[in-house]
Amino acid sequence: MNRRLSKDTIATLPARIAVPRFDRASVTQGIVHLGVGAFHRAHQAAYVDDCLSAGETDWSIVGVSLRSADTRDALAPQDGLYTLAIRSGGEERLHVIGSIGAMLVAPEDPAAVLAALTDPRTRIVTLTITEKAYLRAAGGGLDAAHPDIVHDLANPHLPKTAHGFLAEALARRRAAGLQPFTVLCCDNLPANGATLHRLLVEFATLRDASLGEKGATRLKGHIADEVAFPSSMVDRIVPATTDADRERIALELGVEDAWPVMTEPFCQWVVEDNFPAGRPAWEKFGVTMVEDVRPFEDMKLRLLNGAHSAIAYLGLLSGHATVDRAFADPEIRRFVDALWAEAIPTLPTDAGLDTASYTAELARRFSNTALAHRTAQIANDGSQKLPQRIIASAIERLHSGAPPRHLMLAVAAWIAACEARGKFLPDGHFTDPIDMPMTAIIDRNLPAAETVASVFDLAGFATGAPERPGLMDLAAVHLEQLRRGGPAQAFAALGI
Repeated sequence: MNRRLSKDTIATLPARIAVPRFDRASVTQGIVHLGVGAFHRAHQAAYVDDCLSAGETDWSIVGVSLRSADTRDALAPQDGLYTLAIRSGGEERLHVIGSIGAMLVAPEDPAAVLAALTDPRTRIVTLTITEKAYLRAAGGGLDAAHPDIVHDLANPHLPKTAHGFLAEALARRRAAGLQPFTVLCCDNLPANGATLHRLLVEFATLRDASLGEKGATRLKGHIADEVAFPSSMVDRIVPATTDADRERIALELGVEDAWPVMTEPFCQWVVEDNFPAGRPAWEKFGVTMVEDVRPFEDMKLRLLNGAHSAIAYLGLLSGHATVDRAFADPEIRRFVDALWAEAIPTLPTDAGLDTASYTAELARRFSNTALAHRTAQIANDGSQKLPQRIIASAIERLHSGAPPRHLMLAVAAWIAACEARGKFLPDGHFTDPIDMPMTAIIDRNLPAAETVASVFDLAGFATGAPERPGLMDLAAVHLEQLRRGGPAQAFAALGI
């Protein structure tokens, strides 16, 4: 099969395939998205596709890859079109998405990215660049010593990082008398809008100093006071696409799609309604617009993402390749229930959260055999994910006088899974930004307590929290159990 999905072949698709319900030639850009990965294409781009189909034709997306050209290379021959495969049980619905009107690769042409960001039509910039790309130091502030930050401060017109692109674009818009765009973070960071705002103000402060900016010309003040950074909470499970997925979907379409996206029926987006430059009417298509995202964000981070990380590491240690197989393991299933029981009391009680219904829905989602969501995929970047998914809950629980025993097993399982790479797990089975110093710690074969202390120092877990020694003690006990007898022994010690 040689024909590709494109504007020329879309009319030949079978009638059962949903296609964009708008004239793609007549829409104009309104959003620039940084980090065009599978999640964005399964989530925000699908919502925008609905808006465009409803006649809001000035919100097409310019997608930007900050690192790799892979997505652009896959989608450019397809005119930006791709298939969203929504899978549950034995059913699969295919929907061709057309909301991405252009694709740019930042390292190839940073000037083109800056031009898109400074285009007067651009009113929103969204981001899904993963937790590690925010370049935070162990204490949570901007890592000013990171080579890419150093580069961007020295070369403001040729940025590499999201911070550099946003700062330079906002400076250019201000100089041109253009209203600033709204910056909408869609990554799993705590208070993600406020976090990105703080990091970008820190970056602008350094930039002002390096450029000698003073007084009213300071970019720091402009970003701090005049640019909106609404927070959001995003939720949809998006497993990696396999060659088998590509082959199956090509047979359904009758044409090839180089990079279809797999996902589940469930989709949620909760957004703080703060868009001075305007926004699509997302609420018409299921987006929840609110004044305060934090309760929804905390529930998702601590119940879905926290459980996902625990399932990933314990699943890997138990020989389970996918989430559904790990969740079907009776011991892991009971452990997740116990982890939720520890995390739920740390959530706000006055926000109307229905945690019983939410965890019941999560159990159904984790059991979806059609997704084949790989535990190794979820296991990536644990040092960046665990602080908000697990450590925050554990600190609050210990502060209230209740031991977070199940929560801290998730942290110990991450360390044990890192130790297992190159042994019963393949080298590089999952990766982490701190892999090199983490491997140096592991290679010392320290006792469990010393390993945990070294890893906590390296990752910056619970730095400054009075509960830190108690968390480390619990993690060390679990790590010792995992080393001696794997998850079975650790579960037995917890009475699971």
